[in-house]
Amino acid sequence: MTSDKLDFKRILPIIVIVLVDLLGLTIIIPLLPLYATAFGANAVVIGMLSAAYPLMQLIGAPILGSLSDRFGRKPVLLASQVGTLIGFILLGFANSLPLLFISRIIDGLSGGNISTAQAALSDSTSEKNRTQAMGLIGAAFGLGFTIGPVIAFVSLSLSQYNYATPAFVAAGFSLLSILLTAFWFKETHDPSKRGTSSPGGIGPAAMFKAIAQPKVGFLLLLVLAAQTIFGGFENLLSLFPLPRLGMGAGGNSGLFAFIGVLAVVVQGGLVRQWSKKYGDKWLILLGLSTLAIGLFFAALTPSTPMPGYSQSALQTELAGKTGATDYSHVQLPPDSNTGWLGIAWLMLAMIPATVGGSVLGPTLSSLISKNVAPDEVGRYLGLNSAFNSLAHVIAPIGGGLIFQYLGSSWPFLLGAIVLVGLWAVARQQVPKC
Repeated sequence: MTSDKLDFKRILPIIVIVLVDLLGLTIIIPLLPLYATAFGANAVVIGMLSAAYPLMQLIGAPILGSLSDRFGRKPVLLASQVGTLIGFILLGFANSLPLLFISRIIDGLSGGNISTAQAALSDSTSEKNRTQAMGLIGAAFGLGFTIGPVIAFVSLSLSQYNYATPAFVAAGFSLLSILLTAFWFKETHDPSKRGTSSPGGIGPAAMFKAIAQPKVGFLLLLVLAAQTIFGGFENLLSLFPLPRLGMGAGGNSGLFAFIGVLAVVVQGGLVRQWSKKYGDKWLILLGLSTLAIGLFFAALTPSTPMPGYSQSALQTELAGKTGATDYSHVQLPPDSNTGWLGIAWLMLAMIPATVGGSVLGPTLSSLISKNVAPDEVGRYLGLNSAFNSLAHVIAPIGGGLIFQYLGSSWPFLLGAIVLVGLWAVARQQVPKC
């Protein structure tokens, strides 16, 4: 039985475990596309690699969620974390594209870490303080996306840009999360409640049925569309600056850290203040419009390599332990015409893009929960997660195809155009709350 006052002592282990898990993930995110590039992958293959994790998660997460309802949160959380550890270790030892794919498939199939931790958080809170607790999860995400890329940059620098090193560092954080779960985390799921919950299901049939529901159906479609566009932007962000700005893993780590700081500011305080003052509908319209503006200006980033850029040095970094010398599959900029304009332009574009992306996720989840019956909140939030996973399957593949065959600017330009259309429809369809 939980009180209306949030028990920080009880939820602290959950928040810390989520943060440590996210540090492992965010260490490898900035370098994964570059790692694949070093093995000869083009934008389409990189998109498929990025899609492998959410696709496997779409399959594995519901199974792990059901198992946690039946056997408890702790054993499932531990099993999921062990799978993540194996995936990171395999990533570090990978010497070919197939091994990169296998590492992400293993991590995706066992990727119930965050969803199981959220279930544990739900066990430990009441309806009145659950939003506040979920907000702390959001803050942990922001911190992870701030600190993780910095750790990646430091590990890359110390290892002379050996891409395997951050993968092993991520494995170290995964091992730490296993130890924290084993020795600090206490089971939250009451044995008397195990196996008694109704399995609503989040398969294709349940997803199609939910779309037909008034009000909430459009919100779920909005989740799918907005997260597909924002997810495509996130997945291409490591690859986009390569031919334009000559940015390797170190520069990308700094860019992701900058985005993480912005996300912490927005999700850690501004979303709550704006929601109270203006309402959820206003926030969704703000998110769609600012994300569109950010993507539009990101697409126009000038092709100006940063000062100190060297094509030969970047080729050496990409070669890493593969020893590859042929980079005809990716256009690296020449050493001439360097300056700060390109990176400054892109960082400015990141501000509205990050505000939009940071606002949409939590606000749509909140609005969905407010437009369904109290006994269906859990099921519809599970469907919300399923649509998010589906978006992150579609985004990297679709974005990779557009990037490869239409050009690096077109995924962002087309995304901005679709967002403008969504904004116009959302003005009429999003319920006020």
